[in-house]
Amino acid sequence: MANTPFVFKQFTVNQNQCAMKIGTDGVLLGAWTSIAKKPFSILDIGAGTGILALMLAQRSNAEVIDALEIDDAAYEQCVDNFEQSPWGDRLFCYHASIEEFADEIEDKYDLIVCNPPFYAEDYKTDNKQRDLARFQDAMPFQHLLECVAILLDKKGSFTVIIPYSEEDKFIELALKHKLFANTVLHVKGNLNTPKKRSLIEFSFENKQLQTETLVIENERHNYTTEYINLTKDFYLKM
Repeated sequence: MANTPFVFKQFTVNQNQCAMKIGTDGVLLGAWTSIAKKPFSILDIGAGTGILALMLAQRSNAEVIDALEIDDAAYEQCVDNFEQSPWGDRLFCYHASIEEFADEIEDKYDLIVCNPPFYAEDYKTDNKQRDLARFQDAMPFQHLLECVAILLDKKGSFTVIIPYSEEDKFIELALKHKLFANTVLHVKGNLNTPKKRSLIEFSFENKQLQTETLVIENERHNYTTEYINLTKDFYLKM
């Protein structure tokens, strides 16, 4: 099932060549990321299928939407998904690591988004492609933040989704690069489960932190009004 194309309201995402399939995390970040500043240029770091860039192409009028993907197969799939979308003229994927890109590109971005590899645990699987996509050593948080600080415009924003358990450490690391957490959204599966994810918006502006909580389901497959309102422009059945 996970290898079949994922059909959204305005575009389709092929994912059979990508280790990381379309999931709630990516859709949440793509829908939640603020475009209030009307970004001209957007960068999606570790694009995978290209889902974040595609969602932001649908939501915004940004003229430059770039993506980075280091895995060969995922890169090819991302390029194909971009070309098949209604916004192919605004989307471009680079086959490079974030370090290489930050070293070579002089442009600054108004908005940077990233759904980074999560798991820092010691174990690995037999699937090297999936490990590259899922494990933090492929894109350590320290390297990610260092490069974001280089690539982000002084008035720009950076949004990320990470495990709730990593939030304090990530915010502390970001401060070392003068990136301040401005907005945080905590995500819970339902009212009775612990916080699972943190979506965080950073900028170079130190202002009062705003924190909210989103509950996805009232009960199994019964979604909350807040979750429906956030994702209804994308999911077919919302």
